[in-house]
Amino acid sequence: MNYNNRIFRVINNSDNGDTSGETTFHYIQVGNILNSSYAGGNIVSGHLLGVVDENGNIDMRYHHINTAGEIMTGLCKSTPEILPDGRIRLHEEWKWTSGDQSSGKSIIEEIV
Repeated sequence: MNYNNRIFRVINNSDNGDTSGETTFHYIQVGNILNSSYAGGNIVSGHLLGVVDENGNIDMRYHHINTAGEIMTGLCKSTPEILPDGRIRLHEEWKWTSGDQSSGKSIIEEIV
């Protein structure tokens, strides 16, 4: 699976997460290395770096600055689902490595 040049939007997130339906991610993939910039809603500027396995699962680390001016960091594992129309939905389990160190779940979907 290749995520290169795909754009995703948050459709669901745990209450302790910073991202929302206003947050978009622009994925760039070269080989099995994934990079993304993201922003919107409570996120002023963010980046993630990950590794994609042979099944399209992503192991990533992220950091961003939110509208409160806080630098937030975390880790995330994403599992892909192919929707009937061919778009990708990612089911994510994440954990803050800053702040309260809490965990959560989110879902993001490809937008076209």
